[in-house]
Amino acid sequence: MKEILKPWQGWLLFGLAMAVVFALGVIISFLMEHRTEVIDVVYNKKTEITGIEARSSLFSENYLREYKTWVDTTSNDLRSDMNGRISIDVLAQRPEMVVLWAGYAFSKDYATPRGHMYAVDDLRHSLRTGAPMHADDGPQPASCWMCKSPDVPRMVAVIGVDSFYNNKWATWGAEIVNPIGCADCHEPKNMKLHISRPSIVEAFQRQGRDIAKATPQEMRSLVCAQCHSEYYFKGDIKYPTYPWDKGFTVEDLEKYYDEIGFTDYIHKLSRAPILKAQHPDYEIYQMGIHGQRGVSCADCHMPYNDEGGIKYSDHHIQNPLAVTERTCQTCHRDNKETLCKNVYERQRKANELRALLEKELTRAHIEAKFAWDKGATENEMKNVLLLIRQAQWRWDFGVSSHGGSFHAPQETMRILGHGLNKAFQARMAISKILVSHGYTDDVPLPDLSTKEKAQQYIGLDIPAERAAKEKFLKEVVPEWLQKAKANGRIAN
Repeated sequence: MKEILKPWQGWLLFGLAMAVVFALGVIISFLMEHRTEVIDVVYNKKTEITGIEARSSLFSENYLREYKTWVDTTSNDLRSDMNGRISIDVLAQRPEMVVLWAGYAFSKDYATPRGHMYAVDDLRHSLRTGAPMHADDGPQPASCWMCKSPDVPRMVAVIGVDSFYNNKWATWGAEIVNPIGCADCHEPKNMKLHISRPSIVEAFQRQGRDIAKATPQEMRSLVCAQCHSEYYFKGDIKYPTYPWDKGFTVEDLEKYYDEIGFTDYIHKLSRAPILKAQHPDYEIYQMGIHGQRGVSCADCHMPYNDEGGIKYSDHHIQNPLAVTERTCQTCHRDNKETLCKNVYERQRKANELRALLEKELTRAHIEAKFAWDKGATENEMKNVLLLIRQAQWRWDFGVSSHGGSFHAPQETMRILGHGLNKAFQARMAISKILVSHGYTDDVPLPDLSTKEKAQQYIGLDIPAERAAKEKFLKEVVPEWLQKAKANGRIAN
């Protein structure tokens, strides 16, 4: 009987069969992993959405489960040892921060952030944005809208970068009306993750990297990073820019700022040129064990949910400790109590060092002012001002990141420790200057026991600020909303 197949032909067929089985396995795995998206896009798509659609409610018919959980970001039921989903007056908790930010709007008002649904509303109510009564009024540039709404990329696409950013914040009050939502992270055709803020694309390009080549897992962090990062407002148009050219560490970013001579503000007391950190979450996250192991932001803050066999991402972006069974415990086998205890322990230790640094740095600012008043010269104070700038940059970088003491506890402690060392050096240098001017006693310190006393000390008239804000909220904001509704910017 003739041989039907030669041995090598048999092995070839076997290999092809295995390749087909493997390919089918990959396809099935992908479909199972993304079965919600596939089902929604192929079978249940009821509303056709094109372009940058800022009204997230229009996505609800196509992606009801995701939309319902996104709406849950209005909740404020989570309270924990480390705040939670509620707005807490941080300046009332830590009055020294008023002095640290003397000369900057954060000394007026700083509260813990609430959910994404409050992004626009909280910005309108903040004393930091002032009380602009017309489009060209107010203390803040249009750049302050950057991360608060999908209306920002919509407007940039329509009128261009320069035309949008080269204005006051109040200019776009009737246009920026929808809170952080679907279009910030998804393109509408099939809800694929995408970058809606070109600043982060440009930052990658300056590093010689192509963000378009990011993996799906990397995109589950990069869509967050386009807002949850350190940035500054560059040039006359105040264009949001990420200072990543030299790297992501606190020293890398500081070197970048020093080389371009950038300063956010001059401190009202010490006259130090201060760098104000925004919220370097992405930078610090990369330095921790989870970031280094490829765990994405979404893995912990947007865990998968399963409903009737349908798997989808929970868009109720929140503290992972609220749902440890779908976050921490998918990898860690400890019980919820143990996991929470471990996190809080790390945060408390970082907060101990933070409190020490805040007190020393506050004294450095006050003592520097005292030295100026005693006749210190610019040449004498040059090194002091540099040390204060470096100390405050490390303090702000270490504490302004949401969850930094968990994302990278060792790095956060290192940053705060170096900041404390810089603050000590600044105070020692000031004491030598005072001695040279004939002063050897302790520098008298003001009463900073409350936020109100601290604000009065640095010369703020908060009652007047609040009265102006109330007038703005009563007269201007309703006009913005009325115009937005008339122009169809808000879904009915």
